[in-house]
Amino acid sequence: MRRTVLDDDHAAFRAMLRAFIGAEVTPSFGRWYADGLVPREFYYRLGELGVLGLAAPVEFGGAGRGSFGYRTVLAEEIARAAVSFGGASAHLGRCLPLVHALADPAQLARWLPGMVSGETMFALAVSEPGTGSEPAEMRTTAPLSADGRTYLLNGSKTYVAGGINADRVIVCARTAAPRPGDPGYGLSLLVVDTGAAGFRVGRRLDTLGRKLSGTAELTFTDVRVPAADLLGTAHRAPAQLAGQLPTERLDIAVGAYAQAKAAIRFARKHATERVAFTRPVAAFQNTKFELAACQAEVDAVEAVVDRAIDAHDHGDLAEAHAASAKLFATETAGRVIDRCLQLHGGAGYLTDSPIARLYADHRIDRIQGGSSDTLRTLIATDMGL
Repeated sequence: MRRTVLDDDHAAFRAMLRAFIGAEVTPSFGRWYADGLVPREFYYRLGELGVLGLAAPVEFGGAGRGSFGYRTVLAEEIARAAVSFGGASAHLGRCLPLVHALADPAQLARWLPGMVSGETMFALAVSEPGTGSEPAEMRTTAPLSADGRTYLLNGSKTYVAGGINADRVIVCARTAAPRPGDPGYGLSLLVVDTGAAGFRVGRRLDTLGRKLSGTAELTFTDVRVPAADLLGTAHRAPAQLAGQLPTERLDIAVGAYAQAKAAIRFARKHATERVAFTRPVAAFQNTKFELAACQAEVDAVEAVVDRAIDAHDHGDLAEAHAASAKLFATETAGRVIDRCLQLHGGAGYLTDSPIARLYADHRIDRIQGGSSDTLRTLIATDMGL
């Protein structure tokens, strides 16, 4: 069936992206994977191609294409080739929307051109060691100086995707004391220059999947942050972050759909080429039934994701609907990818196989952006339960 959320412009973007990945990413990916990091220069290349600036306004060097269909195409082509764009995922999926939504005109002029070109890669630092992202438990502080010109940042953050190569990090820190009944009050978002004195990239985290994400711990010791680098309204970070959750959850749902779709492609190829008992594995009824069942589930995910994309593009993606799309897409993708790995047999258990990477990479999707149980609670509340 024809996907109505995608048009000829999306098709042209897909063709460009597939050619680029085939010529410039796939040949180098083995080396990147062994190194555990995407080269910093790669982001400049993404900027040259316009990948980083698709949704950014034209006046800042972007393409001004707000359709979320482009993010879908990007996710599909990355998964299809079983490669990774490293920290670009956090830069595109979390940081650009935050900056676009919250930055004032002067900040947009300072930051967006570099974000679009790849010269200024962003990461987002919210979670803290031992406490996660619970507002009441955050210990990173950044009081404003008496003259109102500088925040003094102290503390640490963990699980910072893209933290290794970031040039700027959006840090959630306590800039004022909480109010009674409002533990989130007093938390602000500061855009921190990673070259500032006292900023340190700590331990590089060895994650189960997404090995090229450059995930790290960060520490701040008396880091001076100009007041002009406050992102959005002071003391209201939880609400500002929550405002971006529907888009973030749609982004995760789209990625899960792309991975499940790619998993079927890999399993079908393996089953067609692998011979057992004198005939291809794909000739056995069980293999056909398994792949058919997986395809039916992915078709259903596509319908859910496309409906959410359409709602997003029309400014009508409700929080509960985004949560529902993410829950369904990630839970279904987990089942599909697992079944497709099973069809690979022992070959699917090798860490250098595409299906094994998909299996590991996808697992975080049921945790980040709100765990599956958190989303069930949100959906139930929306149902009046």
